[in-house]
Amino acid sequence: MDAAKRIAAGLMETADVRINGDRPWDIRVHNEGFYGRVLAGGSLALGESYMDGWWDSEVLDEMMARILSHNLQTHVRSSPSILLLGLKAVLLNLQRKSRAFNIGRRHYDLGNDLYSLMLDKGMNYSCGYWKRADNLDAAQEDKLELVCRKIGLERGMRVLDIGCGWGGFARHAAERHGAEVVGITVSREQAELARERCTGLPVQIRLQDYRDVNERFDRVVSIGMIEHVGYKNYRRYMEIVAKCLGSDGLFLLHTIGGNLSGRVPDPWSDKYIFPDSLLPSARQLTAAAEGLFITEDWHSFGHYYDPTLLAWHRNFTAGWDTIKGRYGERFFRMWKFYLLSSAGSFRARHIQLWQIVFSPLGRSRVYESVRL
Repeated sequence: MDAAKRIAAGLMETADVRINGDRPWDIRVHNEGFYGRVLAGGSLALGESYMDGWWDSEVLDEMMARILSHNLQTHVRSSPSILLLGLKAVLLNLQRKSRAFNIGRRHYDLGNDLYSLMLDKGMNYSCGYWKRADNLDAAQEDKLELVCRKIGLERGMRVLDIGCGWGGFARHAAERHGAEVVGITVSREQAELARERCTGLPVQIRLQDYRDVNERFDRVVSIGMIEHVGYKNYRRYMEIVAKCLGSDGLFLLHTIGGNLSGRVPDPWSDKYIFPDSLLPSARQLTAAAEGLFITEDWHSFGHYYDPTLLAWHRNFTAGWDTIKGRYGERFFRMWKFYLLSSAGSFRARHIQLWQIVFSPLGRSRVYESVRL
């Protein structure tokens, strides 16, 4: 056994993952160059080598959960490309306004055919709420209803939905609660389909960056969007929301969260899935909100992202034959790695999911926390 393979095998064993073992979460290596590649390139090389077919795991999500639970990624040195990414993230504002539509073009505009087959019937691309649900559609319906109840949504209220996706929340809030909703997105594909899905409802869908909003609303909601804002812009983001809210308003922020206050994105995800994106920490969010908002409620339910991602993976693989001609086999392996490694990350508590309710500083009305 050469040195690279011996080191990799030793690291894997600490997480109870065996190379070419017979358990579902073990790793099956097809190319001996895998060991040196991953030891030199870390998470970027791990994902790329999977995309290239150099290895497989029958239960990839569990394999990743074990690796992340034991922090094996900290034992791998950074490559020059990863160091360059870190330098760019610190020196530049990768999420500046001139780059606002980059994430829309590269991720959300991939194709409505892909997202339609993967997501629930309401096309909600964020964590479901599984406390009383036994399927994806019900989990997403409960999540949307939970959001509406947390913000005390009433008929006739005007709501801003920052990062409205395909209009899932806007449609629910308008149909079920009689709200008037303005949804903004930086994805042309999302905007087109969201307008179609919200036809006949008091919903306006705009192709617009959050920094260009200058109106007053009764409520503001942002579900799975601040992950694209960047740590250099969190304060500006909060200032804009505060400016949009009346003195008696409420703001619900739904976001994936990091355990540490990072400034550099995951290199594989940045390159292939979510360019220029970064998970905020609790410290970064509260610092950005300080002096603008009161933190009324903090609800953590990252364990529900595991079943959400596995449901998306089942839908994706079940419907793959209908779209594979447009996307190709390497995309299939890339997307599978994205969904299952993300599920493993949540299972390992490596990342979190939070719903936070903020009220404007000075709001006198007492807020009572809501749960379904």
